[in-house]
Amino acid sequence: GVPAISEVKFSITHNRGCFGGCNFCALAYHQGRSVRARSVESCVAEAKEIAAMPDFKGYIHDVGGPTANFRGPACEKQREHGVCMNKRCLVPKPCSQMKTDHSDYIRLLEAIEAVPGVKKVFIRSGIRFDYMMADKKDDFFRKLVRDHVSGQLKVAPEHCASGVLACMGKPDVAVYDAFREKFHKLSEEAGLKQFLVPYLMSSHPGSTLDDAIELALYTKRIGLAPEQVQDFYPTPGTASTVMYYTGIDPFTMKEVYTPTDYGEKRLQRALLQWRRPENRALIREGLLRAGREDALRELLGGRSAPSGRGFAPAGHSPKKSAPGGRSAAGGRSSPGEKKDAKRSAPAGKGGRSYGDKPTQKKGKSPNNTTRKGGANHGTAKKKHR
Repeated sequence: GVPAISEVKFSITHNRGCFGGCNFCALAYHQGRSVRARSVESCVAEAKEIAAMPDFKGYIHDVGGPTANFRGPACEKQREHGVCMNKRCLVPKPCSQMKTDHSDYIRLLEAIEAVPGVKKVFIRSGIRFDYMMADKKDDFFRKLVRDHVSGQLKVAPEHCASGVLACMGKPDVAVYDAFREKFHKLSEEAGLKQFLVPYLMSSHPGSTLDDAIELALYTKRIGLAPEQVQDFYPTPGTASTVMYYTGIDPFTMKEVYTPTDYGEKRLQRALLQWRRPENRALIREGLLRAGREDALRELLGGRSAPSGRGFAPAGHSPKKSAPGGRSAAGGRSSPGEKKDAKRSAPAGKGGRSYGDKPTQKKGKSPNNTTRKGGANHGTAKKKHR
């Protein structure tokens, strides 16, 4: 058999393409920026086939794609004229023409939930949180939190420094902060203990050592201790790769600082994993090199910030995940937490505790781990950027 099939066997891909526009992502070049989606009827037919499998236990692991909550073109103009040549849909601000509507996705999820034999439908592909925040209605946000989070939800803020986010083609961190506060609030209202699993990236073009320090301080202040981070590496075809090799932003034609030295890249990555004892010497070196002695006590003083709202508590070991614990899109394992979330799927027969944490594969250093569809984003399902 094929061991990897267990990760996607009970998952449904409902779309292709992405209009997110992340500069480090190659997916738009092989799936396109215009989103195409399968009909509700087609996805329900696949759900019925899955439900008839002898080893199916009632749990659809994912109904997603490159970005789970995209169900069609960003606007009506795309249907007739295609995507805009010199404008992106979500960054730096959402386009006024963009259609933010989750109603068809809600209809799809409800139809799959109604299939006989299906107990629960999860969403484990990445969610584009800025698209959700642009939706004036919160119907999908509430349904997502109430019905489709298996204890943890994957999102991709990537960084907190405005200059780095601009080079990445990502929204300002204020959008993410508003999202995580709302996620936490709705989870509390639903009586659920759930967490966000944020993807973070070090050494992207535009990221200075000072930016890496600010990101480290940001993660500690919100109570997040990343188990794994993505260290940027250039991938053919992307705007970020152009910046990496030329030192120029192709959209503005301005010079961009690019960390290419292996020593600095190690420092930036170590700063994000500030809780690891083996990184202390590198963190100290980075802080002293940047003249940030003021941050020594905060990052190396041994005291964690209060647990961040909506995040898995910092610094605890990951727990072993049941099959299907990673999304069909693939992805990094999540930050660990000390206690499992109380709410859980039926255990034993195919059930997965909502608090279970995907574990690090043996023999691979977290410092060198790249998530599937990460900086290269070369897999068919990935992102949510």
